Amino acid sequence: MRLVNEIPPRSGTAFTIDRGQRLTVIDPLGVQVADLLAFNRADIGEVISSGRTLDYASKIYLSTGDKLYSNRSNAMLDIVADDVGRHDFLLTPCSSDTFRILYGDDPPHRGCFGNLASALAPFGVIEDMIPTAFNCFMNVPVDGTTGELTVLPPLSKAGDMIVFEAAMDLVIGLTACSALDSNGGSFKPIHWTVY
Repeated sequence: MRLVNEIPPRSGTAFTIDRGQRLTVIDPLGVQVADLLAFNRADIGEVISSGRTLDYASKIYLSTGDKLYSNRSNAMLDIVADDVGRHDFLLTPCSSDTFRILYGDDPPHRGCFGNLASALAPFGVIEDMIPTAFNCFMNVPVDGTTGELTVLPPLSKAGDMIVFEAAMDLVIGLTACSALDSNGGSFKPIHWTVY
């Protein structure tokens, strides 16, 4: 039986996976986003890239069969299974600035950005190295005429998952997202497993 790890609400973690291993990100209760980052374990200057990935995929909604590329155009993760089919790769991890500017929070929560920075620091990752995350289960429709983005509750139901296969040895950052609007108005845990 595989060990299932839990990320408590509004927190994050970091860990390593080897090339060929599979990472499963699970939404155990439904309607919860998980921000995912990937760094080349041998050279953390190589990092997951929204721009490269969307350029090569020629679409903004990625799912089974799509690859997530690095800033150096190398495949980092392959999506091998996906129960939901709607994830976001446009918006950056929520941060204390997000909560201050968009929500007027004072004091603001450190958000996914702060959680990722803290979790990834032991691997040598500093704040300025944190890119746009692949936001598992995040539902961000784009208006076809104006290009306006709308953040809606995730389409994920309890137990839905997305499975990635590592194309290289990686350091992974993963959160249970901290933004109220992104998660349908409540904060829930995220589960993950590697095999």
